[in-house]
Amino acid sequence: MTMITLTPGALTLEQLRQIRQGGVQLSLDAQAVATIERSAAIVQAHAAGDAAVYGVNTGFGKLASKRISKEELATLQFNLIRSHSVGVGAPMAPGVVRLMLATKAASLARGHSGVRLDVVRCILDTFNKGLLPYIPSQGSVGASGDLAPLSHMTLALMGEGEMLVDGQRRPALPVLQAAGITPLSLQAKEGLALINGTQTSTALALDALLRFETVYASAVVSGALSLDAARGSDGPFDPRIHAVRGQPGQIEAAAAYRQLLVGSAIRASHQEGDERVQDPYCLRCQPQVMGACLDQARYVRDVLLREANAVTDNPLVFANEDGSSAMVSGGNFHAEPVALAADALACAVAEVGAIAERRIAMLIDAGVSRLPPFLTENAGLNSGFMIAHVTAAALASENKSLAHPASVDSLPTSANQEDHVSMATFGARRLAQMLDNTAHIIGIELLAAAQGIEFLRPLQSSQALEQTHALIRQRCRAMPSDHYLAPDIEAATALVNEGAVARVALAHSPLSVYG
Repeated sequence: MTMITLTPGALTLEQLRQIRQGGVQLSLDAQAVATIERSAAIVQAHAAGDAAVYGVNTGFGKLASKRISKEELATLQFNLIRSHSVGVGAPMAPGVVRLMLATKAASLARGHSGVRLDVVRCILDTFNKGLLPYIPSQGSVGASGDLAPLSHMTLALMGEGEMLVDGQRRPALPVLQAAGITPLSLQAKEGLALINGTQTSTALALDALLRFETVYASAVVSGALSLDAARGSDGPFDPRIHAVRGQPGQIEAAAAYRQLLVGSAIRASHQEGDERVQDPYCLRCQPQVMGACLDQARYVRDVLLREANAVTDNPLVFANEDGSSAMVSGGNFHAEPVALAADALACAVAEVGAIAERRIAMLIDAGVSRLPPFLTENAGLNSGFMIAHVTAAALASENKSLAHPASVDSLPTSANQEDHVSMATFGARRLAQMLDNTAHIIGIELLAAAQGIEFLRPLQSSQALEQTHALIRQRCRAMPSDHYLAPDIEAATALVNEGAVARVALAHSPLSVYG
């Protein structure tokens, strides 16, 4: 099993990809131990003192002016977790929970949160034993940290919450005991450090970002297949066009389309004698649209990678070189960077699906594609892809609504103490549904484009696109006459989600989605 060393502040996207996937173990960089212990000692000193320190010997939020006695400091932390475990809805996906555990451990290990080494080790032990805390997916506004979901995570580590075992909710304590893990016992500030932070919204957004890589590359392939099926021109992919604009994603996307089309006999067959001057935008402007989406996704990657390595709880502990120290209250728990990044990714996901839906509409329109109406020989008796396109249109329309920015909506909480919130957690969570929708649209396009290619036989497409066609036909029948199409749509969508179509793009083109 692969071992990943958590070096605080240095998690890479590839490591996060492996963590999300599972099947890895986590260890702590030995150099982090002293920093963690020094930070914990500073908090314990403040807890033993008489000065008011937020979250150490005071209440929380609007109750920050309420002092807590030294005898009740541990109870304060336990009560915080119990009272904040108020999430509702379906449980977080396993990959998201793994990312939450790993990024929370990495954040605490930076040594600015004041928790003991035992806290970090408990999180890592839970991860390494393959345990998944039961974490409801709804209930965070992404402001004072992802309080409710992180509380459910912490409650499970304490043995008071629940774990997901084979998809079923189970009391956490016997699950921890069976794994040989001592339930977490909180000390001063530790509950607050565990739930203040953006690890839930960041994990949700990272999960979507990593899924988008596969959907995006698949959409480049399906777009190239549709171009050949419609006997479109490859002139719009001329590198000179894109060089003079200078947008990096556009340049790279155009190069990918060019490579995917190399050697197509279909393309060669209509280079002369084709009276059409220009193709519809859904074909001609693919580099511009998909390139812009690629640039957007790379911006999101950079934001989320920074956030995955960040310290986002409050107050923060700082040890000075002269031996002095400070605990400083701030607002790093506010998830606005994640919220804006999630909104940016939502727009990109919606656009990838939207232009694919337009290509399906183009393929079934005989006046534009010059293919049989609705991609069926005996139109009228057969409806062909008529209603498959309606499904794609419905999904694209859903994505338009879901792409509405979450970050512009703030609903004050905590008796107006927390009066501007990010809504990052919903902003990131809604991306999963949008990716499902877009993957289905791409699946439908693959089926339609494959059918279109067959009307052009015996002409062959390029090596890459014939490989794609063969992949589709391994799982999905051709449709010379109407048959039950929904299972074929699911099978084609599985090719997208499993990465089979994306691997064609990555093997036959210079495309590198995240580098």
